[in-house]
Amino acid sequence: MGKPSTRVLLVSDDARLSTALHHPPLPAKYFVISVPTGAQALESFGDFDLLLLDSSTPGMDSHEVCKRIRNQASVPIIIVGACANEIDRVLALNAGADYCVVKSDSLHELQASMDAVMRRSSSCPVGRNAPGPSAPAGEILVAGPLRLNPRNRDVTLDGRPVRLTPKEFDLLSMLMEDPDTLHTRKAIIARVWNEHWFGSTRTLDVHIGALRQKLGSYDWIETKRGIGFRLGSVPSAGARDSP
Repeated sequence: MGKPSTRVLLVSDDARLSTALHHPPLPAKYFVISVPTGAQALESFGDFDLLLLDSSTPGMDSHEVCKRIRNQASVPIIIVGACANEIDRVLALNAGADYCVVKSDSLHELQASMDAVMRRSSSCPVGRNAPGPSAPAGEILVAGPLRLNPRNRDVTLDGRPVRLTPKEFDLLSMLMEDPDTLHTRKAIIARVWNEHWFGSTRTLDVHIGALRQKLGSYDWIETKRGIGFRLGSVPSAGARDSP
């Protein structure tokens, strides 16, 4: 009995892209179903293993669709389209996408991105509260009032839940697993994103900034300029009120 196909949801009203993906030189493991709007994607994403969001689809913005899905599940997401410059890629990744691929007549880069995200998530269940590719299934990590549960990907601060994107969770998890280690930028990018990551490392700074804001203090993450980051000292309650 063969390996089950990877169910892919394409969210696009672009007939050329849809036709190319339905009749492509893609491996047989990919089974593509298309819907034309983000609203339809929000109703059906739970049945799929991988999402492709066309950034030019009219109606709901692809970044907004990505954020809403990411708040509910860790299913891999690739944004296809507006990724030509660094700002576009940073916005896509900050919305929760795993990759951002420029739309073109060639499917080679898109296929490579699909293969990469599926390799990273192949050992993890997909769906609501599914652990991300970098999260260890170990014990709860604790740093003062901050608790991170790798099994259900919950984070709490002073007993209150902290809502993180999958990349923010994986980044915080890496820092909390070994709090005394100074993690280089290269090592963080390789684990949280991909060892073959081709984008700007400013993406990492964006996620560090978002984590500090959500945790309520700059002190949670210590920066060693030009080298990397490590978990900082636990800030006082007053300091946590003003990041």
